[in-house]
Amino acid sequence: MSIAALIEWPIEASDELSLALWDSFAIEAATGGKASALFQVSGVEIDSRDVQPGDLFFALIGDAMDGHRFVEAAFAKGATAVVVDRPVKGPHVLVKDTFAALQALAKAARDRSEARIIGVTGSVGKTGVKEAIFAALDRSSNGQAHRSVKSYNNHVGVPLSLARMAARSQLGIFEMGMNHAGEIAALTTQVRPHVAVITTIAPAHIENLGSEEAIAAAKAEIFEGLEPGGTAIIPADSPHFAALRDAALVHGAKVVSFGLADHADVRLLDAVMAPGGGSLVTVDMGERRVCYTIAAPGEHWISNSLAVMATVRAAGGDLGAAGLALAEMEGLKGRGARHTIAAKSGRALLIDESYNANPASMRATLAQLGATPAVRRIAVLGAMKELGDLAPAFHAALAEPLRAAGVDYAVLVGDEMGPLAEELQKSGELGKSGGNALGKSIAFAHCRNPAEALAALADFGVEGGDAVLVKGSNSVGLGAVVADLIEQKG
Repeated sequence: MSIAALIEWPIEASDELSLALWDSFAIEAATGGKASALFQVSGVEIDSRDVQPGDLFFALIGDAMDGHRFVEAAFAKGATAVVVDRPVKGPHVLVKDTFAALQALAKAARDRSEARIIGVTGSVGKTGVKEAIFAALDRSSNGQAHRSVKSYNNHVGVPLSLARMAARSQLGIFEMGMNHAGEIAALTTQVRPHVAVITTIAPAHIENLGSEEAIAAAKAEIFEGLEPGGTAIIPADSPHFAALRDAALVHGAKVVSFGLADHADVRLLDAVMAPGGGSLVTVDMGERRVCYTIAAPGEHWISNSLAVMATVRAAGGDLGAAGLALAEMEGLKGRGARHTIAAKSGRALLIDESYNANPASMRATLAQLGATPAVRRIAVLGAMKELGDLAPAFHAALAEPLRAAGVDYAVLVGDEMGPLAEELQKSGELGKSGGNALGKSIAFAHCRNPAEALAALADFGVEGGDAVLVKGSNSVGLGAVVADLIEQKG
């Protein structure tokens, strides 16, 4: 055998694919637009503030903002070209409708891809599960996995995430969210997943949908886009298990369930607290038992990990790599990230759950706070949105998990928290609206906004050894409380 034959590099089909994300010819073909010049781009962006050198900037038109106002800013940040509905200075693709062009480019990305595609939805935990699946599959594919970043899970975020997927990607993980029925159906037909995951069903957005049954039906829309022979990953312990299973079967899916139930295909056998707040988990996966460590604390992450393992197996990934990813994955910003902050006498723990809140996630996170070793436990809780007529009852019901968690001081933020304040007060816990509160059981303050919440915290005084949880719907703005506390870490 010749030396040349020995050193000949094996040729892969992907070697014929372009290294660039998109070139002007492909963008023209996908969008039906007209390019003003020849170019190649390495990324796609819709926010001029986030543009990186080499990006393609889409000038989208929203209800309150016209992206064409930021074309010059995009070029100044290093954009290679822009997609516009009117001629501009600089390389551009002229189209009739920039949002329709983004959707068309997303479709082209999905059509050209040979990647194994995973779609994730659920009332609670979908972003964390999506990130964990990505971490596992990116590790086992040597960096060839792609995912939607942040919470880009709506009618704009999903096509943007698809348009960013390279032709060479071997795996794609996409999050899908909704506020109303029919929204996931529209998204899943764009994503066309091979594996569709539902993390859990809970009364998030119940104001718009009316019941948990309706929420389950809306989440089950994800199965409508499944590719032939696809797999549905569903929670075995959910009271809506049968409805989710039946919806998946209608679309020809192979159903894989996860949970504690005896009928679960990926079944939890044992979970013990690990040093540092995580868990050591043993799972029966049918053909084998798997033991792994989860770095993220909380019982909800034990359930999340089962969904991750089921998905990785369905996608043909490496379970060992998945276990390593779960052992290394810490909380995300606004979704469980932990910080050490300055306190009056030493250091305190800050748990950042400021991005989202609903009744199920509130209870899970308060339970996590209760399991966290601390001298005192402080909970800053923001209003839970989109609960409709059920909002007063759901907020008042938080009194029980607050007590169970051994919370010493609660800062309640927003008008919707009024019923919880009333429940605590009539149960013997005393509070003073908008300021410091002293009480025999749970001292509390009911505040109108984050600024008042910070003042209440300052009056109470965070001390060394305290654990402070900050959680609420994103629109309440408790991220400002987190940022202020972190700035004090010194």
